[in-house]
Order: sequence, then structure tokens, then C-alpha cells
Amino acid sequence: MSAFSNGDIFVGETLGTAALILLGGGVCAAVTLRKSKAQNAGWLAITFGWGFAVMVAAYMVAPKSGAHLNPAVTIALAVESGEWSKVPLYLGSQMLGAMIGAVLVWATYLGQFQANKEPTLGIFSTGPEIRNAYQNLLTEIIATMVLCMGILTQGLTKGLGLSGMGVLIVAFTVVGIGLSLGGPTGYAINPVRDLGPRIVHALLPIPNKGGSDWSYAWVPVVGPLIGGALSGLLYKGLF
Repeated sequence: MSAFSNGDIFVGETLGTAALILLGGGVCAAVTLRKSKAQNAGWLAITFGWGFAVMVAAYMVAPKSGAHLNPAVTIALAVESGEWSKVPLYLGSQMLGAMIGAVLVWATYLGQFQANKEPTLGIFSTGPEIRNAYQNLLTEIIATMVLCMGILTQGLTKGLGLSGMGVLIVAFTVVGIGLSLGGPTGYAINPVRDLGPRIVHALLPIPNKGGSDWSYAWVPVVGPLIGGALSGLLYKGLF
């Protein structure tokens, strides 16, 4: 993390996370909202939409900040490396970017949101199909560990990171997580991906938007952070 300047980290993580949420939240809006050409396109569209969102955002800013775009990834890398000095800057920039991205989703689908007649939280944030805090937390921990271990172990394959293929592999890992592990909770696997848009959802003037489900909001924050920390420890212990 120390290879990047503070200014580059701020710009890269803010811009990259905004792009991530714009495209990821955008596919949720496209599939969910009435008068959208993609309405009811389904779970497959959402999982691939999020995977492509990761790909575009990471390729966009990897030279600038390393393209963490996720506090869980930042924590995993910090635990593995022992370098914590830039962690607050990464996390703050990611949170800002996530909120900007959520506002851009709203602006892009403004007409659809203005004609909205149903709760819209699912466009912005995740929620469980079965509300059991311990199960939901465990699901988020496991899914985030898959993501972070996939990122950490890329360095074990010679030249993979330098080739640029690493970003593509992470993107398809996100698709795989969504398809295989996303069913119980909607796979936040990223604290700011959930919390930033949830705050924006609470603030925006969306008709009939429903509640922001703050009683659940801690799960997609705490679960990924635990998953990221455990991944860093596991990588250090095994490799």
C-alpha cells in the first residue's frame, strides 16, 4: 500500500469505488425498476453485472491506488503485510466513492425512480432471504474469504499480476461468489458497497422507497471485515 501517494489513493479509490457502485447498483436498478428495458432479467444478469463492475473499476484505477475498492480487501492486505498506515485513507476514500456511485445510480434511473411504486432498498443494499443474524454473518464471512484469498494468492502465480489477468480473475471470482454463495444474503462481501448506498437510500427523495433496514445493516459491514482479517491471517499461516 505504501507504493502509492496519499493523493493517488484518494483519487483512485474514490473514482474506482464510485464506478463499481454505479455499474453494480446500476444492474440492480435495471433488473428491478418498472419501465426499465432489463426489468426481470434475473439473478444471472445481476451476478455478471457486478463482476463486470469490478473488472471495469479495477482496470480503471489499479495503476493509481492498487484498486482495493473494498475495506475487506484493504484489511486482508494490511493483516498480510503488517502495513496499516494508509488503511484509514483507503477506507474513507472507498466510503466516499460508494456514496457517489449510489447517487449516480439514482440520477441515471431518475425517471424510473420517480415513477416507483415499490420499496427500492434492494437496488442499493443487500438483505437476507432468511433473517438469522448468525447465519447471515457466517455467509458474508465465508464469501468474503473466498474473494480475499483469491486476491492474496495471485502473487503465488509468477507474472500473473503484471500480466493484467489478475483483475479479470477477480471479476470472475465475484461472479462465482454471486452464483454459488450469493443466495442467502445477496453477497455484500464489501462493507462500503452496502453501507454507503444504504445511507444514500435513506437520504434520497425516492417515492415509496420503504425503509433502509438499519437493524440488518451491521451484518454486511462486520461480516466482510471479519472475512478480510481472517483471510490475511490464513494466508500468512499457510503461505
